[in-house]
Amino acid sequence: MKKLTSILLASVMALSLAACGNTSSESSSTAADTSSDTSSSAETSSEASAETASATGVETIEDGLLIMSTNAAFPPYEMTNDAGDFEGIDVEIAQAIADKLGLELRIDDMDFDSALLAAQTGKSDMVMAGVSVTEDRLVNLDFTDSYATGIQVVIVPEDSDITSVDDLANDKMIGVQRGTTGDLYCSDTVENGGFGADHVTAYDNGLTAVQALMNGQVDAVVIDNAPAQEFVEANPGLKILDTEYVNEDYAIGVKKGNTQLLNALNGALEELKADGTVQSIIDKYINAD
Repeated sequence: MKKLTSILLASVMALSLAACGNTSSESSSTAADTSSDTSSSAETSSEASAETASATGVETIEDGLLIMSTNAAFPPYEMTNDAGDFEGIDVEIAQAIADKLGLELRIDDMDFDSALLAAQTGKSDMVMAGVSVTEDRLVNLDFTDSYATGIQVVIVPEDSDITSVDDLANDKMIGVQRGTTGDLYCSDTVENGGFGADHVTAYDNGLTAVQALMNGQVDAVVIDNAPAQEFVEANPGLKILDTEYVNEDYAIGVKKGNTQLLNALNGALEELKADGTVQSIIDKYINAD
């Protein structure tokens, strides 16, 4: 589009100069020639675009781009470094997938709920934000094969009287990241294994939930194990309970019914898992010990 716009602007300038120094008939002839050149350029641009689509074999929201919505406050899966650049497990896996598909990766950072909604409504091609596959999410999104396993754990102060998940039922206030599975599980009814919405406070991101725990506003935080490790290491005085809360699979979410993109992502993931790329990225950020 930029190339075509430049051609049109150049054509207008040429016409203006011709009008100043030539006769009316000469200007008409120049306009005819310019129109022909513009049409030819448009056809060339269209052919180039078709070649790009054919080369990648993947239809996305914007030609040549793979747009990923995320919440970059979920280390080590997605976060920003001191330079403001995105990094993390999901970021590197997404980049590897984009490379496999011959596309340029663009990351849109937003809160977790919005990241899910962006993929659901087609404002992003996919959502990667440590997203667990649940029955509720399968109603609105299609998911790829899993690329990592997530474990929900409980963070408490070191001197807390909470020693197991069961202790959370004793009139404790639980902090969670809004829209995550930790939020969904904890807010569910006691009959369904939760603690009730009245005992849960949801925050925009995990860091804010942990800060609330440090300030005594909640008694515990339920969040994925990998970011929990990061938060505890950065905040002395906190610990993670030995008891796991929930095990779940992480996958990439796409708009419901977008089978073409889903198949392309699964194909790239399969190759990246087979050649060890996915595991090497995970090992880079998460110490198996």
